[in-house]
Amino acid sequence: MDVFEAMKQRRSVRTYSDRPIEGEVLAALMAEIDACNAEGGLHIQLVLDEPEAFGTGIFKYGQFKGVRNYLCFVGPDNDELDEKVGYYGERVILRAQQLGLGTCWVALTFNKRRTRYELAPGEKLALVASIGYGTAPSKPRKSKSLGDVSNAPGDAPDWFEQGVAAALLAPTAINQQKFRFEYLPPEGDGKPRVRATTRRGTQTRVDLGIAKCHFELAAGKENFDWAV
Repeated sequence: MDVFEAMKQRRSVRTYSDRPIEGEVLAALMAEIDACNAEGGLHIQLVLDEPEAFGTGIFKYGQFKGVRNYLCFVGPDNDELDEKVGYYGERVILRAQQLGLGTCWVALTFNKRRTRYELAPGEKLALVASIGYGTAPSKPRKSKSLGDVSNAPGDAPDWFEQGVAAALLAPTAINQQKFRFEYLPPEGDGKPRVRATTRRGTQTRVDLGIAKCHFELAAGKENFDWAV
């Protein structure tokens, strides 16, 4: 499937089979992880065949079953980490969807003491995501409208609306969708600009990064510049 179909089909998956991630699927997934780490300056790690992190304690309350593989989103401990993790982490999540794997972002309920990951000096674990061959994806969730999350002026080009529509497919913590996209005209001979912001809330900087990833993939990086 292409990346737009992956956005539409992706659902949070909390129950997994014992089928291992291996072969060409593993190679393709690792290639995307390596690309995101290189581009984003992150240390995203894939942990395979490790049942302890999701097997006891707080994970039982998240109703996870059969989780043996997970992604650890690690990077420099600074103000940019959460948004970068959202942006590049969602690239990995969408690639996993294309490869037939299920995933679920886990922001507040993972047990760091049972999670196996490596930290270089100055790094921090932001959050994790379960990954594997899912057996029971969640149901589609309710979503806000384009007008709820964007200014969508009458003279905005089609790519802007396409980007916002894709952002509305992005997963957010407790389905809060607190991000907003604003279309801005070009300055001089430059490209049109888009300002992406978020209100305060649970993991909203991560959510903003995820939404910007969706927006950029659908709108086309060649069509606009991000406004500060």
